[in-house]
Amino acid sequence: LDSNGVYNGTSELQLERINVYFNEASGNKYVPRAVLVDLEPGTMDAVRAGPFGQLFRP
Repeated sequence: LDSNGVYNGTSELQLERINVYFNEASGNKYVPRAVLVDLEPGTMDAVRAGPFGQLFRP
């Protein structure tokens, strides 16, 4: 997945099994099924500000 949640690989096997860890949202984008993080405000801000922050809606 790229930072926008779009699958850009070439493996059919990976795409078949992507639903184990991700849910498909609108526009063929994928979002994580679960995110386990420390809920301390500083940690949450770091996750949101990181390169994959758009994938998470904590």
